[in-house]
Amino acid sequence: MLVGRQLNLEDYWGILRRRYWLILIPALLGPIAAYFIAKQLPPRYTSTSLILIEQPKVPASIVPSIVGNDLVARLAAMEEQILSRSRLEPIIRRYGLYKDDINHVPIETLVERMRESIVVKPVSFSNTFDSSGQQGNQVPGFQISFTADSPSLAQSVCSEITSMFVEENLRLRERRAEGTTDFIQTQLQQAKQKLDEQDAKLAAFKRQYFGALPDQEQSTIQIIGNLTSQLNSLSDALGRAQQDRTYTESLLTQQLAAWKASQTGAGPETLQQQLAALENHLIELRSRYTDNYPDVVKAKDDIARLKKRIAQQEAAEKSGKTQQAAASKPLNILTEPVEIRQLRAQLHSLEESIQSNQREQARIRREIASYETRLKMTPAVEQQYKDITRNYQTALEFYNSLLAKEDQSQMSTSLEKRQEGEQFSVLDPANLPQKPSFPDYLRFAGGGLVVGLLLGFGAVLLLEMRDKALRDERDIEYFLGVPTLGVVPALDSIREDRRLLDWKARKRGGVTKRLAG
Repeated sequence: MLVGRQLNLEDYWGILRRRYWLILIPALLGPIAAYFIAKQLPPRYTSTSLILIEQPKVPASIVPSIVGNDLVARLAAMEEQILSRSRLEPIIRRYGLYKDDINHVPIETLVERMRESIVVKPVSFSNTFDSSGQQGNQVPGFQISFTADSPSLAQSVCSEITSMFVEENLRLRERRAEGTTDFIQTQLQQAKQKLDEQDAKLAAFKRQYFGALPDQEQSTIQIIGNLTSQLNSLSDALGRAQQDRTYTESLLTQQLAAWKASQTGAGPETLQQQLAALENHLIELRSRYTDNYPDVVKAKDDIARLKKRIAQQEAAEKSGKTQQAAASKPLNILTEPVEIRQLRAQLHSLEESIQSNQREQARIRREIASYETRLKMTPAVEQQYKDITRNYQTALEFYNSLLAKEDQSQMSTSLEKRQEGEQFSVLDPANLPQKPSFPDYLRFAGGGLVVGLLLGFGAVLLLEMRDKALRDERDIEYFLGVPTLGVVPALDSIREDRRLLDWKARKRGGVTKRLAG
């Protein structure tokens, strides 16, 4: 009885002795029945091919791949493409798959059934060598298998699916490479347009604030210093020119007075006055310049000429002819002496020089004022210049990075078009299966054994739960609640005890005979 009382190992052993036949019979019949059932099922054959992923011929350190190295993701993408209805339906019709159901079963159901028969599984190979000849830990690959009703059909379909994976890999890698290159080129054009805009803004800003830019501050200060030096030089030259003009004007006045006096019969007293003025002017020049200075030399020549004229006039007065000649000839500028004409030309040249210096001074003052204004604007312009320069530098760095990526992308695309990148190589073609993959008779027999044992143990459990017999003193004490005074053994137990005693007696007798002999 199994209900209520806790069982020990002795109880389980007793149950097994009583019910072993109920476990043994299903355990023997289960594998036999499963084997015969498997014999009645239609066989299914599985063909398998193995694809190895070859590494690129050019190392990735020289030409990085832009397709991606995630094998699982790429296999999933290719599997979605290849196992679509548009790709599998032609195979079903070409090879006559499911010909018994193709007329009355929707094609979507048949395609789904074919998908279930295709298995794509990534695998790894150890102790292999990579493209550089060095031993690597793992070179990935994947396995394709297809299950059909006949060995030849399974081999044919598996071979075609393998070819589809190889071709799809080439198309997928080339399409991704070209798409990446086109995308980068589009981004590069946009980046170049933005860079040109920033370059135009920077150029316009430099033109607008030329001289007030932060990096031009020192040059602006130097330019202001140079202009100031030029202004000082012009001021000195202008002062000298104005002094020369004053002297020349006074000299011209004296020469004109002397010449007019000589033409109108002026006496030696006037010429003496001019001579005294020239000598005073010469003394003044000698106080500032040496005797070789041009103005000093010229003043000496004028004094000598005036002295000569005074001597001539004195001689003419003695003869009485000077006054008559003066009365008969009118004054004319064309008849002026060469010295007076030279003084007029010198005075005109000095006037032009003074005006030119004044104009140059005004121009330099305007430039100095302009550069000083730019210099005052430098702190305010610096912040704007930083913002424009930062935007320009960011656009330039982005453009250069895209330019480098475009070169890499074009090299990678060229590598894929020449089929020198990562490729799928069929390591083991689709095989012709020699025995069916379904049903597996050994597995069916093992399953039948498990089912038989489960049925046997279930039947034993059911019978023991329905059994009401009290078999030992523990059952009596547990279910009746009274102590046990004595137990009458079962006849089977008495017989077993007698057989055990007889066997022990025979064994002792045989040992005694051997010792006696």
